[in-house]
Amino acid sequence: MQYKKAPITITEQIEQLQARGLEIANPEKAAHYLSNISYYRLRAYTYPFQDNDKENQPFNRKISFDDIIHLYVFDRQLRLLVFNAIEKIEIAFRTKVIYHFSLDKGAFWYVNPSLFNNPVQFANDIAKLQEEINRSKETFIKHYHKTYTDPKVPPCWMALEVSSIGLLSKIFSNLKENKCKDAIAKHFGLKDVGVLENWLRCISLLRNLCAHHCRIWNRRMTKLAIPKKPIYDFIENKHIIEYKLYAYLCTLQYLLNIISPEHSFKKNLIALMGNCPLAQEKEMGFPKNWNQEQFWK
Repeated sequence: MQYKKAPITITEQIEQLQARGLEIANPEKAAHYLSNISYYRLRAYTYPFQDNDKENQPFNRKISFDDIIHLYVFDRQLRLLVFNAIEKIEIAFRTKVIYHFSLDKGAFWYVNPSLFNNPVQFANDIAKLQEEINRSKETFIKHYHKTYTDPKVPPCWMALEVSSIGLLSKIFSNLKENKCKDAIAKHFGLKDVGVLENWLRCISLLRNLCAHHCRIWNRRMTKLAIPKKPIYDFIENKHIIEYKLYAYLCTLQYLLNIISPEHSFKKNLIALMGNCPLAQEKEMGFPKNWNQEQFWK
């Protein structure tokens, strides 16, 4: 089937939305928004409220353009809150990996293939890490290459500092089980290294969504592991949807309680969810009375 939809002007976009049943009280204001936020980007926020099986995709409930903008702004605020939390988690994890493995395995452990399970993945990960090192503009990387000739790669505390959290999580997951991995998992309140590996993979994906300004409000994501016996207090209601945002937010809260006990994530999340538009808590996997759990108090 050939795609034949032609581009339309902002005026035509507004007329089309109105024809489909979206209430637009102020077309001039709507035109201003659509000139700065693309029609197709806003489509992700109107989609759940439309009958998309029909050709003209009519809205199936009473909803206004202002409602959609409110939801769009809410998602942006939520994304910024999440991104700020992930930064702290990423830095803490990076620090622990570098610290434990460098003391136990030496400064250049990350290029030792005997420490890893899958040699093919190891080769691919190191190649990608080398690309990130070569691309880095950090002064300490330039200084190392200018000053030292052997080894050709910098020590782990330099190399992994310029690695993305996604690549670092892959490197960590491919490492053979040892006391370092156990110690790192325990530091983050987990008895099972596999749960930490899953969390890092999921958090990395969520971080990329936030970094690229993607919608996170009602997105279906990778299934997140819910720990059966965490070391510290976790949510009591574990009958939650593992691929919805709420599960991810519980994980962020749990890790931040360890990394930064005085953090404001919980307070800011509860305040933001108090203004969640269009009763969309359920679409993000929030159970009823979620904030009444001791974990969120």
